[in-house]
Amino acid sequence: MTVSSPFMTVPNEDLTRQYQSIAAEITEAVQAVLPTGRYTLGPFLSRFEQEFAAYCDSTLCLGIANGTEALHLALLACGVGPGDEVISVPNTYAATIFAISYVGATPVFVDVDPETLNLDPARLESAITPRTKAILPVHLYGHPVDMDPLLEIAAAHRLAVIEDAAHAHGALYKGRKTGSLSDVGCFSFYPSKNLGAYGDGGAVTLSSEALYDKLKMLRYMGQRVKHLHEFVGFQQRLDEVQAAILSVKLKYLDQWNAARARIAARYNEAFADLPVKTPQPQPYCDRHVYYMYALRVNPAQRDALRAWLENSGIGIQIIYPNSLHLQPAYRHLGLGEGSFPVAERSRTEVLNLPVFPELTDEEQEYVIDRVRAFYEVMG
Repeated sequence: MTVSSPFMTVPNEDLTRQYQSIAAEITEAVQAVLPTGRYTLGPFLSRFEQEFAAYCDSTLCLGIANGTEALHLALLACGVGPGDEVISVPNTYAATIFAISYVGATPVFVDVDPETLNLDPARLESAITPRTKAILPVHLYGHPVDMDPLLEIAAAHRLAVIEDAAHAHGALYKGRKTGSLSDVGCFSFYPSKNLGAYGDGGAVTLSSEALYDKLKMLRYMGQRVKHLHEFVGFQQRLDEVQAAILSVKLKYLDQWNAARARIAARYNEAFADLPVKTPQPQPYCDRHVYYMYALRVNPAQRDALRAWLENSGIGIQIIYPNSLHLQPAYRHLGLGEGSFPVAERSRTEVLNLPVFPELTDEEQEYVIDRVRAFYEVMG
């Protein structure tokens, strides 16, 4: 019998704790930028781009205003446009699929692997048509997609591959960093990400000079020489202040990812005898970075467990509760319930428990206690 702990409030995430641990360094970084008068496309952005490219085992990096625009511009740079199709998954954030729509292309969904909930390469080839131009895999929750079979199929069909690595800063696939496994890696630095800015931010990582040049122009009004606009571009650059902040935080990313992994391992051990499915890194995954800890439970009990935990003072998230092919924005695709059964079932199973690096042992033990108490009550 579990001994119930005294009532606690445990947030699902708490960005203030991380800030407090590095506040002096952040203040110093911001104060270094402000007197320069260079607030866009200056030395702090250049430095961060070099640092993040090296961290991701890529040759090149460009800071982008946010992760959505990183995807949007990457698709444009790869030549995706009206009439084309881009293959992705239905259990991702809307921005992944909206970026496909922004360039006038049509999203084509494939179902996901039942273990990782990532794009299932075994289902990929049947979705390819003469109109397919690119594949957009998502490293969901911080676990890498099985990229080698995906890349083999892409090469055979001469398709671009663009990684959505918004959940996967520092994740490792067969010893290689996410963001370096494809034509372009796209990252978000939304504040709650494993590497988060204090506002919006994003980046692309790549090793092709030609794609880099195209993306650089797309990022800043279609120009390589100021006031000479070779094509329609955008104002989508990462600013100097956020770049300086990210340079500070990048030094701690591996440490924070290791803390997330320790928390996940503790959950896995504590829940091993419960009727739940815990996230297990696959053999090709050398590092899962646990942007989210996705506990999967019986759909008939998911809402009851969520309510139980919330009533216990524990912050819970469910990402993402609605499959994108069933959203009103994509009703025109004519895809109904049952089109992608693994992805659809997952939205009724997943609960995201607190996993942020500053979560205390005491707080985690309380979460574990309340989860176990639920199953004792349920029998």
